[in-house]
Amino acid sequence: RSVEVDSETRGSAYTWCRDFLSGSWKTLHEDDFQISIVSGGLSNLLYLCSLPAHVPCVGGEPRQVLLRIYGAILQGVDSLVSESVMFAILAERTLGPKLYGIFPEGRLEQYIPNTRMCTEQLSDPTISSEIAAKLARFHLMVMPFNKEPKWLFGTIDKYLAQVMNLSFVREAHVKKYKKLMKPLSPLRALLAATPSPVVFCHNDVQEGNILALEDQAHTSANKLMLIDFEYSSYNYRGFDFGNHFCEWMYDYTYDQWPFYKASPENYPSRQQQLHFIRAYLAEQRRQSCGGNLDQARMEEDMIIEANRYALASHFLWGLWSIIQAKISKIEFGYMDYAQCRFDAYFKQK
Repeated sequence: RSVEVDSETRGSAYTWCRDFLSGSWKTLHEDDFQISIVSGGLSNLLYLCSLPAHVPCVGGEPRQVLLRIYGAILQGVDSLVSESVMFAILAERTLGPKLYGIFPEGRLEQYIPNTRMCTEQLSDPTISSEIAAKLARFHLMVMPFNKEPKWLFGTIDKYLAQVMNLSFVREAHVKKYKKLMKPLSPLRALLAATPSPVVFCHNDVQEGNILALEDQAHTSANKLMLIDFEYSSYNYRGFDFGNHFCEWMYDYTYDQWPFYKASPENYPSRQQQLHFIRAYLAEQRRQSCGGNLDQARMEEDMIIEANRYALASHFLWGLWSIIQAKISKIEFGYMDYAQCRFDAYFKQK
């Protein structure tokens, strides 16, 4: 969509495209440089950078690229480096968009024509099956990162410490937010008693991080692509399941304050969860030639696994949202969303 971009961002974007892209981008005059804001993203700022129609390509350079400028970084510099390595590996394996350039402030990615996925599409059986298959392939990857599942509670503990240090929390809500510390011990105990294999997890499979591809070259069974790997790490498989099921309830395209809409009734039913899990297991068998185990027992265990880890999803993103309320420049009802996630945590618990 055509939205005015501030001159500083425009100038930086032009320089990055000129320096990192080849062909016509090298000689493009800044007045001819085209940039527009891309909607989507609660953490990063996204822009579409394009060559004008009258400027021809002279080689294999892309006509359009997606510029991602990192927002407020909660994961830390080390995680940003890991994400960059991860993005490059996934691009090489054609499991993610191509990477054209990387710099401290962000990166230039392949722009993939796509239709923005809506929250209600997550419950479409065909779409749900493909998301499950994509996640199964993601989980089978071997990546050059720490294999210990430290991410979940390491991140929760870090976020909780940051929340307790926020002045507006200390002054106005200290009693309220101190209560958040009490459920952590029983949550840890519950998940410790819940078998869940450690795999390479996406950790944020929601509709905004799934591209519905428009390219007709893609087959009917390969219309989706997972993107945005900033939270990806080795983690317990159940978190990816439970977190994704939670995302069925939240629509981030709502155009009025608080710019999201919660529909708790949309949390997947048992049958919908089984549909997802069966598609996941079928893809794992295809990829790894696994034998026939007790399918019914496995499905039951995975439903328990998913719904227990959904509690961790509510808790983690509730804390994340409180911190974003303080540091993010993106217009979104972060405090409302935090309250919504904690309410869902206690209700589901």
